[in-house]
Amino acid sequence: MLCVHRPKMRALAFLTFLICFYNIIERSDCGQNSTEHEKVLSIKAATEEQVNVLKNISSCNQTALWQPASPRHITAETEVHLYIYSGGVNHVTDLLDKHKITYRVLLENAQELMKQQTRNETADPRSSSANADRYYSLEDIYHWINKTRQEHPEMVEVIMIGSSFEKHPLLVMKLSGRRAAVDKAMWMDCGIHAREWISPAFCQYFIRYVLTNYNRFPDITSLLDKMDIYVLPVLNPDGYKYTWTTNRMWRKNRSVREDSVCVGADLNRNFDASWCTEGASSDPCSEIYCGQYPESEPEVNAVAKFLRTHKDTVKFYFSIHSYSQMLLFPYSYTYELAQNHAELLDLVKDASQKIRRFYGKLYRFGAGAKTIYLAPGGSDDWAYNQGIKYSFTFELQDQGKYGFLLPPSLISSACNDALLAIKTIATRALQKIQ
Repeated sequence: MLCVHRPKMRALAFLTFLICFYNIIERSDCGQNSTEHEKVLSIKAATEEQVNVLKNISSCNQTALWQPASPRHITAETEVHLYIYSGGVNHVTDLLDKHKITYRVLLENAQELMKQQTRNETADPRSSSANADRYYSLEDIYHWINKTRQEHPEMVEVIMIGSSFEKHPLLVMKLSGRRAAVDKAMWMDCGIHAREWISPAFCQYFIRYVLTNYNRFPDITSLLDKMDIYVLPVLNPDGYKYTWTTNRMWRKNRSVREDSVCVGADLNRNFDASWCTEGASSDPCSEIYCGQYPESEPEVNAVAKFLRTHKDTVKFYFSIHSYSQMLLFPYSYTYELAQNHAELLDLVKDASQKIRRFYGKLYRFGAGAKTIYLAPGGSDDWAYNQGIKYSFTFELQDQGKYGFLLPPSLISSACNDALLAIKTIATRALQKIQ
């Protein structure tokens, strides 16, 4: 994929095409032969002409669009966060200057942040009690899952619910209190988008916290005594591994199809919830490609099958994402309000206020479509339509300073926010579904 061309802007599109073509490089090799630092810019277009220029720039192989998820969501005065690979920085900034498009540098040296994220200077990453302030590779996460199960056999069960496109196992950790069987459960998944590393880090953090503090803190003890908790630490293992080995900015899974040279689908556009309508794309090269049909991706199909089987007991659904600090609930595929909209709004408002009171962080909250933009095929909408009425998507830290490259030193801070929100929502809602 080079650039998006628009007939009304042929001259501008052609100019952008030439720049993209001149600098096109495989993302896996970006920066290998250049001393230029990779950067992240915050950009705002003021006119429709500038919007079209920016859409073309953000569709080039020398850039990765962080925010919004797709060029189609770029409008006048939209704050756009754009990652620029080395070798393209001067050309992109020259083009922005040429068209008088306002921008500022968010990250001056993205490579240094990537090094921080993959440094192993703390405890053994394969220990179940390892330092939480670091990110784990896929292999280390799998090892950690099995180690945790061995160390807590009375509280942890590992369930393989399926496999990814590249045949990595989808491992769910079932956490249970030391009590008889119960008829309620919570589901949590992390890492549906590959580059959102803080998401799997939170699932690990959450599991450690629950296992460590059961029978120590009344709120955790109460939750685990009343329901089982299913946690899928990495929903998109193929994509996550690819971000460690090849392209840190990869978003989708790694499925391939015979009729396209482009790889992957957006797993959060592949659920059967108003599938592939406005806010998704049928273009396999798009970052928001919806897949060939609902649940076409094996990762989505595995999660959907498991939740359909357990929908009578699963009362809560949490999907953990990053970034932008938001607490969202259905719907995202329509502007219509969910049946229990007022209740869901009250819950996330309460959680947001607690986060601000205890940690000083500001989290926006509301229905997905109204808070961000239309996004069909999402997991929380699908879960809600299955009857799981307490269904949420969290966008963790930060608001854009580091974006997908949140330093390891901020992992605990981000996880504390999400943990407080989950405890607040689950504790309150459980009182209504006793």
